Amino acid sequence: MQTIWLGGAEWVAVLRIGLGLWWLESWRHKDRKGWFERGTGIAWAADIAGKHRWGVVRTGFRRVVEPRPKLIAYVVVYAELALGLGLVTGFLTPVALVAGLLLNLLYLTLMIHDWAEQGQNAMMALISLVALFAMAWQTWSLDAAFGLFL
Repeated sequence: MQTIWLGGAEWVAVLRIGLGLWWLESWRHKDRKGWFERGTGIAWAADIAGKHRWGVVRTGFRRVVEPRPKLIAYVVVYAELALGLGLVTGFLTPVALVAGLLLNLLYLTLMIHDWAEQGQNAMMALISLVALFAMAWQTWSLDAAFGLFL
């Protein structure tokens, strides 16, 4: 592959790091006090899930999230932090890419009717797929330094 300035593997690492920074920004701008103390994030998602056109989303939310809203709030918020840190540093990169892809697909499914939100999730999912299949952990990563996922 011919590229300008960097090689193909380095450009994929740039994508991985950029995706990690995107996850970190998602974590940074969250009102954690609202999510953890007032339950605003889960309440917002419950409102959307309750009106969702797909019954499986409504049922799944009722069964998985509603019984444990505080736990799920912590899982969502700190998953975004862990994904960001993992991707930026390149530590456990394939795990972070798969987990991020799944989280973006969950967000896409929940927000299927809100196209303003879908662009971000679709792009993050696409970058995750490209980085995963291009094995983005091989360059500029702790995984490469430690000899993980060779």
